[in-house]
Amino acid sequence: MKSQKLPEVLAPAGSLDKLKVAVLYGANAVYVGGQKFGLRTAADNFTEDELREGMAFAHARGAKVYVVLNSFLHDKDLTELPEFVSFLEDIGTDAVIVSDLGVVRTVRAHSTIPIHVSTQASTLNVHSALLWKEAGAQRIVLGREVSVREAGKIRREAQIEIEMFIHGSMCMAYSGHCVISNFTQGRDSNRGGCAHSCRFEYSIEGLDTLEKKRAFFMSSKDLEGLRVLPAFIEEGIDSLKIEGRMKSHLYAGTMAKVYSEALRFYAQHGHFLSDDLRDWEAELSKVSHRAYTEASLLTPAGPDSIFNERENASEGEWRMVGTVVEANPKAGIVLEVRNAFNQGDEIEILPFRGSAVRLRALEMSDLASQPVVRTRPTTLVRLPFVSGVEAMHLVRHRINP
Repeated sequence: MKSQKLPEVLAPAGSLDKLKVAVLYGANAVYVGGQKFGLRTAADNFTEDELREGMAFAHARGAKVYVVLNSFLHDKDLTELPEFVSFLEDIGTDAVIVSDLGVVRTVRAHSTIPIHVSTQASTLNVHSALLWKEAGAQRIVLGREVSVREAGKIRREAQIEIEMFIHGSMCMAYSGHCVISNFTQGRDSNRGGCAHSCRFEYSIEGLDTLEKKRAFFMSSKDLEGLRVLPAFIEEGIDSLKIEGRMKSHLYAGTMAKVYSEALRFYAQHGHFLSDDLRDWEAELSKVSHRAYTEASLLTPAGPDSIFNERENASEGEWRMVGTVVEANPKAGIVLEVRNAFNQGDEIEILPFRGSAVRLRALEMSDLASQPVVRTRPTTLVRLPFVSGVEAMHLVRHRINP
């Protein structure tokens, strides 16, 4: 096949553990937030020590780390930013993600860290991209209203790196510029306080009738762009971003694994096989999600992209029950339990590459070799060794078997 540059897989990392999971499962880069200046204040976020450790862990495995500084800042916030920017440069931060021109100027004045422009900046056209490039940006994270074809045009004509969302939750507001949380709960969505008020059920009162209808009319389906990967590659998109810093370890690992595997397959074969696409889509369906849509990746999103129903655990949904701490023939599989499961339950261990290892937990014991009938969170249990299982592998269990 003709050699084509493949985009990086950029995964979310809401904590140090999630960073390690995403990198081990194939992410080429992760994006993280510090204790300030980001848009996910409810996430665990990183202390300075954790940022330093996460940076070292990722770099040792050939992955990059981008730090979000994408909150809309006031002057009082900017007084604390220079010191943090200098720290980020000292630890080798690969890029910062910003949405504010004042932050751009501050970053450039106190470091040489590459600047990526956040989707919050609503960059949708060539001229906007050129302005950001003149301001010092190396990459643009385009608004989700842009199609892959439009993104390719912006990349070619502006001669700047382009990053696009490929998977995850989406905001119904234009480029995420929402103030519903401000109105309903006094929490500023654009300064890290989004309460996801758009996901609530609302009463709609018609103009010509007294009838009231209840609906989730502001809630979007989740983005899923697996089958659009060839278009991303053809248009030379530099980075494929997965939403979800507040989501689970299983989410971070599964998304990094599926999209990196799909890109490796394409690099080798130059196309996708239907069976492989079905297998990858089955993996994506095992993680908690709303119904999927390709949104505006190919054509503008329409009414069918609205998720007008309650969010309940779907049939076939799986959840993470633990992480492998140790695995060898002598020790067996030592599992740190996150969610309880029973003796005899079927579990799946997700390797960094390849198909899941399926087994039934018929023999379980604690570390004192006492039988365990039902596991308890935060405890360690031992299972018989199975070839192919390694430390840090995620373990999942079907909620509704």
